[in-house]
Order: sequence, then C-alpha cells, then structure tokens
Amino acid sequence: MASSAISHFSSLSTSSLCFNFSTKIRPPTAFPRFPNLNTRSLTVTASTSLDYSIDKSSLSSKTSNWQWKFKDSSIKIHYEEYGNESNGPNKNILMMPTISDVSTVEEWRLVAKDIIQQSGNVSWRATIVDWPGLGYSDRPKLDYNADVMESFLVDFILDPSSPINHMEDLVIVGGGHAATIAVRAAKKGLVKPTAIAAVAPTWSGPLPIVFGRDSKTESRYELLRGTLRAPAVGWMMYNMLVSNKKSIQSQYESHVYADSTNVTPAIIENRYELTKQKGARYVPAAFLTGLLDPVKTREEFLQLFEGLDGKLPVLIVSTSGAPKRSKAEMEALREAKGVSKFVEVPGALLPHEEYPSLVAKELYSFLQDVI
Repeated sequence: MASSAISHFSSLSTSSLCFNFSTKIRPPTAFPRFPNLNTRSLTVTASTSLDYSIDKSSLSSKTSNWQWKFKDSSIKIHYEEYGNESNGPNKNILMMPTISDVSTVEEWRLVAKDIIQQSGNVSWRATIVDWPGLGYSDRPKLDYNADVMESFLVDFILDPSSPINHMEDLVIVGGGHAATIAVRAAKKGLVKPTAIAAVAPTWSGPLPIVFGRDSKTESRYELLRGTLRAPAVGWMMYNMLVSNKKSIQSQYESHVYADSTNVTPAIIENRYELTKQKGARYVPAAFLTGLLDPVKTREEFLQLFEGLDGKLPVLIVSTSGAPKRSKAEMEALREAKGVSKFVEVPGALLPHEEYPSLVAKELYSFLQDVI
C-alpha cells in the first residue's frame, strides 16, 4: 500500500516549462489599507536580475541554534540570519522551508541573499529557520501534527528567548505547507505579521492528495505511520520509501523541480544525507500520511485566506509546472478573497530553490509595496 502510494505520487507529471506569461491581479478595492499594491498584469521572464549596487562589505550572516521548550522537551532548532548593515530603516523577513522529508533552510538561502543585497529605501534582514524534526534541527520522537508545527512557529516568533522576538514589521515567507500553517496561525490571531507571502502553497500530504480521506484510507495511513515510527522495521520501511537516492531523485524530477536537468547529483547527495540523521523518519511519517495538513478540504483552505481579508497583504506565488492536484489548489487562490496579489513563476513545488532569482524578484516587489 505505502510503496504503491509513494510510487503513484512520485509519478505525478509536471507541465512543460514556460517562461513568458501574464497573470491578473485582483482589484485593490478589496484591500483599501494597502493602496501601493498594484493591479497591472505581470510578466515573469527567465532573464531577470536584481540591483546589487549595495556595498557588499555591509552584508552579514550568522548561523546559530535556539532551544525550543516544548512540553517536557528542549529541542535544538537551527536557524540562519542574513542582513544588510547599511544605514536606514530595518525590516525583517522570516523564511520557513517547505515541509517535506527533505526540508532544509538551504532552499531559501539564495532568495534571502538576493533580497538583502537590494539597494532600496530600507535594509532587509532575513531569518531562515528549520522546522523541528527537519533540516538541521533536532529530530526527537514527538507526535508531530499541524498543531505542533503551528505551536513552534508561534513560539519562534513570540517567545522572549527567540532570536526574532524583538523584531518589528515581520513579514513571513513560507513554502508549501509552511505557508498555510503561517496563514492559519495569523487567522487565529496567534501571530501578527506585517504581511505573508505563500510560495507554491499546499495543504494536503502526498498520500491524502492522491487517495483522499475516508475511514478506510485513514486506517491505512495510521498503520503506515505506526510502521515508519517503529524501532527496527520503521527504518527498513523508511529506507525503502524515502531514504534512498533513487527515491529522492524521482521526487525531484517528477514534482519538486519543473526541469529535471536542474536536479544535480550534489542536490541529491545533500538531501540524502538529511534523511540519514537520527530521528529523520518521524516527521516524514506524519507528513506523508496527512497529519501535518493544516486543513482537510479546499473549502477550509480558502477560508484561511478569507479570514485575513483587509487585515494584512497576502502574496501567492504559484508555479507553472506544479503537479496537477497541487496546481489546482494554487489556482483556487487566484481570485480568492484575502489574496491581495497572485503571480505565477516557472517551477513546481520548490520554485524558490530551482529559480531563486525569479522568486526573489516577486518577493522584493511585494515587500516594496507593503513597507
């Protein structure tokens, strides 16, 4: 069952790569508080560049860890900071990696560097943080679900000991499930960012998006999840389904990247090493089987964004080569209430890693509108 599901999901085709197109932006009448958000049609091309006229000596970077106190656990959380130390007002971005079995801060590094090197009216600082159980953070055996991940996001922003607790004018940028979890937390009023940018947003895990949800499938998901978490057989199952280079390459070529020629041996080797860390199978067990899904239906997905209407600007960055089912969910946001700007770029489920300069261009344009 599990092997068949993963194989089916990995084989989801992506549409051919396209570099020139236009997208329509919703009128500003539904978003009166932010008049700078333009409504012209946008054309995204592959031949884009950002203005790097800033003094490179003013740029800074830092890699560190933060101890997240969750219930009876203290979990080491990996984060990275990139800043522009030049004079001028300081604005802050929190970048959340896409939640998956190969999630890592690395997917946002080039985008962060592109943005902070911009020469503009403000100086940007970007913080990228790995989720608990993923990337370079600790991977304890927790009962991971969407509520746990939401609690982490809220604590990382608000906890007095957090490295970003003092930051004002915080814009949250997230990919995949991370974006939807951020929107959910904002709708609940748990966090109050200045704006949110959702890049290739998703809400359904691999198996539920393919096989759906009913009592029979949920029982099978629970069985698979329990097997993956088991001491010995769990590692065997995890190595067969997730932690092998062939499987990782298949994922990247079929639905993570839009252009298979961009999938290099170095990327596969790096992601493979991430899957070999102690405790690596716990979050994927939850993600694959839908426990990390922040909502259960498209209707609930749209209601999250509707709940932010008029409260803060929300950017959606869709992709031209996303898998069919994921693409349908992104398209549902094109005219959705609460979405102030919708653009499309090349890519599949990880456009910010595959086409960082294009995503950075759209994010920077959005940031300029909302500052």
